[in-house]
Amino acid sequence: MQNNKRTVTLAKTAGFCFGVKRAVDLVYEKVNDGLKVYTYGEIIHNEQVVSDLSQKGVKVVHSLDEFANLEKGTVIIRSHGISRKEQEAIADFGFEIVDATCPFVKKIHKIVAEKSNEGYEIIIIGNNGHPEVEGIKGWCNGNPTVIGTVLEAENYQTEAKKICIVSQTTFNYNKFQELVEILSKKGYDILALNTICNATEERQKEARQLAAVSDAMIVIGGRQSSNTQKLYEICKEQCEETFYIQTLVDLDLDLLKSFRSVSITAGASTPNNIIKEVQRHVRNEF
Repeated sequence: MQNNKRTVTLAKTAGFCFGVKRAVDLVYEKVNDGLKVYTYGEIIHNEQVVSDLSQKGVKVVHSLDEFANLEKGTVIIRSHGISRKEQEAIADFGFEIVDATCPFVKKIHKIVAEKSNEGYEIIIIGNNGHPEVEGIKGWCNGNPTVIGTVLEAENYQTEAKKICIVSQTTFNYNKFQELVEILSKKGYDILALNTICNATEERQKEARQLAAVSDAMIVIGGRQSSNTQKLYEICKEQCEETFYIQTLVDLDLDLLKSFRSVSITAGASTPNNIIKEVQRHVRNEF
C-alpha cells in the first residue's frame, strides 16, 4: 500500500544564533530606555528587523564621516565587529559605544592582533568585503590576505616565514578545510585555527543532512546574509529543489504540492516569527 503521508521538517538550528540575538536584543533594550540609538552598519542582514528598528527611531550609520553631523547618542557595534581604528574614531566623536560584537568574532580579533605582533602573516579564510572580514583585517598589524576560493589558495605566495590562518565565523566548514589543505602543501610554517563558530558548524551539518533526505529544501534569510548564502549552497549540493527566500512572500507554495518531504532551515539573522510563518503555511499546504 502506497504511503501518501507528507512531512515538513524544521531544522533545530534554524534562526538567530547567540551573537545575533544578543546584538538585536541590545538595540531594542537601548531604544526602550529612551536613548538616541545608532547602529554602525545594519545590525543584522535582515530587512524586516532593520525596518522595524528604523520605525522605532534607530538610525543606521554607514560611514565614519556621518558622525560629525549627528546628535550625540549611543552607537551599537553589530555582531560582525569593526576595526580598532573605527571603534576609536567613534569614541573620539563623543558617542557612547555599546559593543555587541559576537564573542566568537572578538576571539578572532585577539588572535590576529597577537599573532601578527609575533611576526605571523595573517590569512583570513572568508569573503573579502564582508563586514566581519573587514573588521578582522582592522585588528592585524600589517596587511592580511583574504582567501575565499581554491584559485586564490593555489596562487598564494609569500616571503613570510610564519603564517597564521583564521576563518570568518560563518564560512563553509568543508571549504575551509579544503583551502587550508591547499595552503599546507606549499611548505610554509602554518598555524591553522578553525574559528568558524560552533553554531555555524552545527547549522551547516544539519542542513546538509536534511537536504540529503528531502525532496525540497527551503532556506530562509536575507539576501545579503553570508551565512544564509552558505546554507543555500550546501543544501543545493544535496537537493536540487532548494528555494532561497527572505519571507513567505517569496515562496510559491504551489511548487511544494508535488513533494513528499520538505525541510526548512534559516540563517543566523532570520527572526523566529518569519520562520514560524513559513513553516505554518507550508504545513497547511500539505
